Amino acid sequence: MPGKAPIAILLWITATGGSIAFGGLLSALYGLASGLSQPVKGRLLDRYGQRAVHLPAALLNSSLLLALPVAGPHGGPALTTTIVVAAGVTTPPLEAGLRALWPSVLPDARLRHAALALDTGTQGLLYIVGPLLVAALASAHSPPVALAATAALGLAGTLVVATAAPSRRWRPALPTPGDAPARRLTSPELVALFLSLTGIGFAIGALNVWVVAMAEQHGRGMLSGLLPAAFSTGSFLGGLVYGRRTWPTSTTRQLLIGSAAFLAGWLPLLALPGPHAATAAVVLPGAFLTVVVACAYVTTDALTPTGRTSEAYAWLILSIGAGQAAGTALAGRLADHSLVSAALPAAGAAFTLAVLLLARPGHTPAERGRRRPRAAGPARA
Repeated sequence: MPGKAPIAILLWITATGGSIAFGGLLSALYGLASGLSQPVKGRLLDRYGQRAVHLPAALLNSSLLLALPVAGPHGGPALTTTIVVAAGVTTPPLEAGLRALWPSVLPDARLRHAALALDTGTQGLLYIVGPLLVAALASAHSPPVALAATAALGLAGTLVVATAAPSRRWRPALPTPGDAPARRLTSPELVALFLSLTGIGFAIGALNVWVVAMAEQHGRGMLSGLLPAAFSTGSFLGGLVYGRRTWPTSTTRQLLIGSAAFLAGWLPLLALPGPHAATAAVVLPGAFLTVVVACAYVTTDALTPTGRTSEAYAWLILSIGAGQAAGTALAGRLADHSLVSAALPAAGAAFTLAVLLLARPGHTPAERGRRRPRAAGPARA
């Protein structure tokens, strides 16, 4: 289940006597390993289909998470780190795969834009349930139980997706002779967009550690689940509002406006609010996270060559994941400095807005309108 593993790892480390800094590092390594492996898994999706990639990855990932509390204490930090990295590498590429299904389900570009917004916002429900469930299981039982639940639910969720009819039927579109996939995946527009999204991930990663430090400071363990849940609630509500109507401005302009609002939403944390005020404050950046991510997917879809959609989405996810890993690691190191720690999410959001203002990555919807998903076998090129 999204959002559970990094928090479960962090809580397990602190419960077994480890520091927040080490737990934050391991959470960061999990996210970084997952992100760095996304393009490879995305390319495999485009070549072999979704079930052939999702199912083996899910089995390996769940097995490693189950092994962590068993093998970790006996092998010390080195073995623990190895297991966490391996678990991150084997996370199934569900997000890229799910987003790649939309063109075959909704060929109309306008409806697809709305669906991506609702999809992004609805995923917030999983990030609400995930952190809350981890915190509840860790408090009521133990962090190893939370890790086991993460492994079991992750495997079950992947089975549901991989065996669903759209995933079974999906085949990537075959590239046309005029496409130049290798060059176009590294176009300046895509590179600038992916670079900007590392700031979004940085803000989320810093938040994940800040809430654990805040929970310890106030002696309220459930805050480590409540604050991410409030952030995800904002994402869900933002997706509902954004996806219900057609907006008059271009996607590029929506991306800029959403990024500016995302930055503004983090500024109240600089006042070091208490638990109740902080819970309310993180709802606003969560709402505009949906706008930014949905527009980023639409822009990526427009700039990506035929037959490389899953791989391009995987690079987008890698950008966010790499930023999240950096934010988690740095926040873990600075967890004792309250003001600096609270300012890190805003710093990530400011980076995103600055890159977008300088680059203004555009898109060409007409180009995507000429492409249609095919029912043929997987592309091999």
